[in-house]
Amino acid sequence: MSHPDMIQGILDCTSIPVMAKSRIGHDGEARILEAMGVDMVDESEVLTPADPYFHINKHDYSIPFVCGATGLGEAVRRIWEGAAMIRTKGEAGTGNVVAAVTHARLIDQEIQQVQSLDDHGLDLATEKIMERYRVLASHSELPGTHLGTPFGPIGDDMHAGVRSVLDDVHRLGRLPVVTFSAGGIATPADASLMMQMGMDGVFVGSGIFKSSDPPTMADAIVMATAHYDEPSKVAEAMAMMEGIPMKGDELETLEVRLDQRGW
Repeated sequence: MSHPDMIQGILDCTSIPVMAKSRIGHDGEARILEAMGVDMVDESEVLTPADPYFHINKHDYSIPFVCGATGLGEAVRRIWEGAAMIRTKGEAGTGNVVAAVTHARLIDQEIQQVQSLDDHGLDLATEKIMERYRVLASHSELPGTHLGTPFGPIGDDMHAGVRSVLDDVHRLGRLPVVTFSAGGIATPADASLMMQMGMDGVFVGSGIFKSSDPPTMADAIVMATAHYDEPSKVAEAMAMMEGIPMKGDELETLEVRLDQRGW
C-alpha cells in the first residue's frame, strides 16, 4: 500500500470517493485502509502479492473492494469472496490496450458459454472454478487433504455460493456487479473502445499522468467515455490531445506481467 501520510493527505483535500490499493491477500493493509476511512480498497495485482494462494475474504469488511480478473472464473471467485466491483486487469502502466481487450473479450465469450449450459453443466463449471482453492492442499507433503480456506472449507456450502454467482451470470448475461476496464488505456479512443465492449466504465491512471498534458488528457478521456457511442464526439475528444499520449510498450518486452498475478 502507499504511505499512510499520502493517503491521508488525499482524503483531507478531496470530497470525492478515495480508493487505495492493498496487496493481494494482505488483510493487514486492507484493515489499515479501512481504519483510515478510504471509500474502497483495490486488492491489486499492481503491488507484489502477499498471499500466493488466497485473496482477502472481503465479506469481513465494512467497505467495498474492487478486484481484477482476466477471465470469468477469476471474476466469479472474487465476487463470491465479496468483491463489489470487478475490473478487467489489462496490463497496468504499459499504455497498451491489447490485454484489456483480451480480458474483456474472454469474459464476454465465457458469459455466453455459461448461458448455454444446463443445470449439470453449471455444476461442472462450478467445480472447475473452485479448483483454484485446492492448490494449497495439493502442495502439502502430508497424508490426507485439508481443504480449509479463509472463506471456509471446500465443500457443499462453497459449491452453493459459487454456483449462485454463476446462476446470476446465466440469468443476467453479464457479471452481477459493476464491471470496469483497466490497464493500458492511454487515449480517448481506447476508453471508447472498452465502453463499446460492454464495460460499465474505465479506470485510467498512467494513461493520464504519463501523458504530456494530464489535465487535458483527463478531460478528453471523460468526454470519450461519456459519449463512447458517438464517433464525432470521440473524434472531438481525440482532437483535445494537444500533447503526446503515453508511450505504449509491447507486452512481449515486459519482464513481469502484472495481469498474471492473482488466483
